[in-house]
Amino acid sequence: MSVDEKTRVDFNAPKSLIEQADQVADVLDISRTQLLIDALRDELEELAHDAGFQRTIKDAYYTGELPFATVESILGTEEAMRLKLLKGSVDRDPPEPVLDGDRPTDGTFYDGAVPEWSPTDADETADPQP
Repeated sequence: MSVDEKTRVDFNAPKSLIEQADQVADVLDISRTQLLIDALRDELEELAHDAGFQRTIKDAYYTGELPFATVESILGTEEAMRLKLLKGSVDRDPPEPVLDGDRPTDGTFYDGAVPEWSPTDADETADPQP
């Protein structure tokens, strides 16, 4: 895990909860701060796997409430990229993919010879008829 810039957080919590956290931190031989960081990280990880929370994150991204980087940090790169591509296609009018630059040649696209279909190819791969 990379080292993130730290920020100071100040919040009010029930005294009994803080006392309990302090006791747990003492037993684990870690600081209260580390206990709270670990608990927050665990909670965010658990939320990231919750379908309802994922839907909320996706909706917030689609409406522009959350930037891509936040979605990526919560849901992972693969899911975030999928959402970005989907959002891009929905935002287009008409909604169709747009290629930046020129289309590649068939040879470039297929990395060499362009495969051609012929009726004999179908006969070789077709299931035998009963």
